[in-house]
Amino acid sequence: MNKTAIIIPSRLDAQRLPNKPLKLINNKEMILHVYEAAKKSNAGEVYVATPDKAIFELVSNYGGKAVLSSETHNTGTDRIFEVFKNTLKSLPNIIVNLQGDMPNIEPKIIKNLINYMQQGKCEVGTLASEIKNNFELEDENIVKVLVKEKLKEGIFSEALDFLRVNPGQNHKTYHHVGIYAFTSIALTKYVSLKRSKLELNRKLEQLRAMENGMSIHVGYINSSPLSVDTEKDLFRVKKLMEKNE
Repeated sequence: MNKTAIIIPSRLDAQRLPNKPLKLINNKEMILHVYEAAKKSNAGEVYVATPDKAIFELVSNYGGKAVLSSETHNTGTDRIFEVFKNTLKSLPNIIVNLQGDMPNIEPKIIKNLINYMQQGKCEVGTLASEIKNNFELEDENIVKVLVKEKLKEGIFSEALDFLRVNPGQNHKTYHHVGIYAFTSIALTKYVSLKRSKLELNRKLEQLRAMENGMSIHVGYINSSPLSVDTEKDLFRVKKLMEKNE
């Protein structure tokens, strides 16, 4: 039987925006907005993986599932694997790493990514949207993904590179969205690999998979979930979500 788990890694000590998961948006903590979106996707069990008791207690008191993970993990994916192996006994065949700093992510895009992964066409799946302006191209807080074929709605293409800087004139460059779906075999393989040179240099853990020949497919979405990395990002997403209330 197919089983899917959506696991949200979350911690308080983000360098650019400390205590980020607990920032309030519409009188609700950011991590709870992400948890709600994952639940509304109706695509699988949802867990928050955190080394911090404040996050664990917040999610648990909200009625959600949270796991206190090790404090020594280098990446969010390593934290995901701990929950997959220890809490879920390695049972799910699809595991989604949903970043905890995208409070306005739409539940349907989580579901659509999982549906694609269940077709067995790649080891890792992720999403991207259009780059709207030069500001996004130049902003190093916005991760860009280069793909083999131009993206269209409902169509996935092979990822060629992930980077933070402006890649130059390339019509196959998109705004990467921080969600990854792994097959169970791919997740187990990924965490067994050493951290790669590009991964450490660019601070993008997906490059570990790419440098080791793992297949990553990218799907197109019309919406652009805002990733909150700075106070400026937080202000933008607050304004947007308050407007949509």
